[in-house]
Amino acid sequence: MQLATLDWVIVAAYFLFVLIVGLIVSRKAGDNVSEFFLSGRNMPWWLLGVSMVATTFSADTPNLVTGLVREKGVAGNWAWWAMLLTGMLTVFVYAKLWRRSMVLTDVEFYELRYSGKAAAFLRGFRALYLGLVFNVVVMGAVSLAAIKFGEIVLGLPGWLTLLIAGSIT
Repeated sequence: MQLATLDWVIVAAYFLFVLIVGLIVSRKAGDNVSEFFLSGRNMPWWLLGVSMVATTFSADTPNLVTGLVREKGVAGNWAWWAMLLTGMLTVFVYAKLWRRSMVLTDVEFYELRYSGKAAAFLRGFRALYLGLVFNVVVMGAVSLAAIKFGEIVLGLPGWLTLLIAGSIT
């Protein structure tokens, strides 16, 4: 598949738009940690909830869904449709409570909710698990999705796709 000039113009315009928005909001986001992560606590709770759920989707999500449907038919959609319940709970219950607690991270929440050795173990386990295991697996899956996209749609070798995506990021 070859991209036409118009396709490349649209892709370049999108990246330029994202870069401009990033430069504009980076000034304010650099004021403090609350501005960077929580928009200065000015966003409504429901929008924060939608944002939390939206961050669970990435470049590998279409590959996952396509693979599920290819292997199991339309019924394979139930594997990810089942996450709808937890997503809705996140948006309409969890986000509101999270906002009310005034915490910035889940570790801060653990510090508020639990105490003692059990809490210290939980915080340490989550830091190691999420930092060394979960995020490495997720980054691998997302990188593989980017490589497949680059090879199939753009006709680029995988290493070049990752170099370009990493440079833009």
